[in-house]
Amino acid sequence: MYAGFGFRVSEIGDVEVVRSGGVYHLFHLVLPNHDYIAHAISEDGLSWERVDNALFISDPGGWDDDMLWTMSVSPDPHREGGWRMFYTGLSMAHRGRVQRIGLARSDDLFTWEKDTTGAFPLELGAAPYEHSLEQGRHWVSFRDPYYARIDGTGFLLAAARVDHGPVIRRGAVALFEETAPNRFEPRQPLFHPSRYDDIEVPVPVQLDGRWYLLGSIREDVKVHYWYADTFEGPYFNFSDNVLLPQGNYAARLCRDDGRWLVWNFFFKGHVTDGQHLLPPPKELRAAPDGELYLASFSGFDARVRATLPAAELIPLEPLFGRASAASEAASGVARFGCDSGFETFLVPGVHRDFRLRGELHMDGSGKIGLVLRLSDEGDGYYLSLDLYKGIAQLRAWAAHPGGDVEEAFDYVPLQSNFYVAHGDPHPFVLLAYGSYLEFSLDGAVLLTLADERFGEGRVGFYTESAHLRLHDLTLETLDRPHDEAYTRHQPDGGGAPGAADG
Repeated sequence: MYAGFGFRVSEIGDVEVVRSGGVYHLFHLVLPNHDYIAHAISEDGLSWERVDNALFISDPGGWDDDMLWTMSVSPDPHREGGWRMFYTGLSMAHRGRVQRIGLARSDDLFTWEKDTTGAFPLELGAAPYEHSLEQGRHWVSFRDPYYARIDGTGFLLAAARVDHGPVIRRGAVALFEETAPNRFEPRQPLFHPSRYDDIEVPVPVQLDGRWYLLGSIREDVKVHYWYADTFEGPYFNFSDNVLLPQGNYAARLCRDDGRWLVWNFFFKGHVTDGQHLLPPPKELRAAPDGELYLASFSGFDARVRATLPAAELIPLEPLFGRASAASEAASGVARFGCDSGFETFLVPGVHRDFRLRGELHMDGSGKIGLVLRLSDEGDGYYLSLDLYKGIAQLRAWAAHPGGDVEEAFDYVPLQSNFYVAHGDPHPFVLLAYGSYLEFSLDGAVLLTLADERFGEGRVGFYTESAHLRLHDLTLETLDRPHDEAYTRHQPDGGGAPGAADG
């Protein structure tokens, strides 16, 4: 996990990642001050090195002298080899209550100059958008720009609000068209569902001939998406339109070797004032029915240090020794379960950074799940799976030293998600990498979060009045993430990215 340092733990805000010359470039906000846009680079998407900051607030009197908010970086279609950064700015003159969009340019992604020609900043000045402090919630919402070039025409999307309807349901995606190089004219909203206060960090993408619109919703702290036959819409919902579960926010897309990578920041603890971290990316894919899902980042393959096959992992070892529990192995298949009560079944060894893979079959009914970083007392992470209702939930469950009668233990839900339940078998991947935890089922990432309560321990499964079979079980140990390296990097000075922050 990439994270900042300092007196306050909440530091990384909205992110943008672009790929150029075999290097990922990460730009991100710095909270709580919002006074500059930071820049980091990586060769593998996992190890990051901070380099010179990209952009700063202006001196007093400038239109962006108060704060800098979300940015969008993309190749400049009007200048070969150039880059443009559209960014949100706030001014002290407006007490930070009016959001406008500025432009900066670069030839190398390292050195940026703000546009001072007079074409920027862009601002909302007329209906159908809220554009004055007398409207709505008495602040002008016009932020989170994203530039998209579609069939030779440039469009700028932004989070905004329409000027009609219930105040807390005016959130919309504003649309500007690039009518001449670096000249943008407002158009009707691309999307206004009459549901949310704001649709933050909007991103359009085309997959398999269908258009999708991603947006982050403050009401539930999740990333949602909608679909349409054309870029102009109208946009519709599937029955479940959550792309990233609670705690993940402000998703952006990066094109890399023919695939789309999804990047975002994570609210540690599910709260907006908790620590913000950058998780590893996920790969965006569309199912045959058109619904979107995320696959685990293939970049972890290069971090595999050793692989333990099924022959070295099974039979699984019961932890609590219940008389009604049984575990056996034959022909590479593990069979285990507990008729009455609760039992965990563990692979050998203590593990910290790993990928556990396999194919899970459930025999009969009952409760099942996975466990990781368990102590000998059974304290650790418990991942419950309801294969019938389609629910996955990760909890931290442990004794609470010093707790009184009512507080003798911690039982903390960390993240949950729903999925479409299918019949057996169920391929799964459980990944732990530093503070990052990820679980995929049937090829789709269901849980993606960060937590530091338990650093290492035993790994395996649990059953309660249930029996399981495991095929093709393997455990891969991963190279451990390290603290981030901070070095000054110049465009012509080489400088390979340093180490990751775990």
